[in-house]
Amino acid sequence: MSLQTQIALRTRKLGVLIRDARLASRKTLPECARGLGIPTSTLRAYEEGRKSPSLPELEVLAYYLNMPIQHFWSSDALSDDAPRTEHLDLTTLAGLRHRIIGVLLTQKRTNANISIKALSLETGIPQTRLAFYEKGEKPVPLPELEAILSVLGTRVENFFDQNGPIGRWMNDQQAIQEFLKMPPDLRAFVCLPVNRPYLELAQNLSQLSTAKLRAVAEGLLDITF
Repeated sequence: MSLQTQIALRTRKLGVLIRDARLASRKTLPECARGLGIPTSTLRAYEEGRKSPSLPELEVLAYYLNMPIQHFWSSDALSDDAPRTEHLDLTTLAGLRHRIIGVLLTQKRTNANISIKALSLETGIPQTRLAFYEKGEKPVPLPELEAILSVLGTRVENFFDQNGPIGRWMNDQQAIQEFLKMPPDLRAFVCLPVNRPYLELAQNLSQLSTAKLRAVAEGLLDITF
């Protein structure tokens, strides 16, 4: 299957996931479009699989709907969570993220020693469009970004926002998901304030080098025996 065919299929699947996310949050199409700062016709095109959002737009959508961004790589319908009530200036955030994505793309392509011409030949995306993407002057549709990154040998997760307000929220959501995967008895142990010293000790030990951990273990053995 060619990359262009994969992009087309991914675009249609992404549209289904976006619509599912919006319906699960009980948002109308115009309401959701206003919240994201995009025309209703654009959001409709996303949901119908005729166009694709960029990664920053998808991050904004996940934040606006208060959902894990991993949903857009899932095959499962969303649970019926309560909609988010507070919002940032999402349009400005998305614009900033588009520029950051452009810088990261340029860095990855340069490090991979691949020219824009070669990248265009591999992905089927015109050179002029790739240049606009790298300058942050055009949002990169997510399926095209995934195709580009597959050629550059990296994953889209490496391009997720990490340090901004949406990135911090996404990290919190991931931490919650990881916590819920723990066995019930372990979750109960973590939640008890009396066990905090043990958790802090474990955190400190995890930051030690292998040599220092070995020295600690040998010291414990000397005390025991």
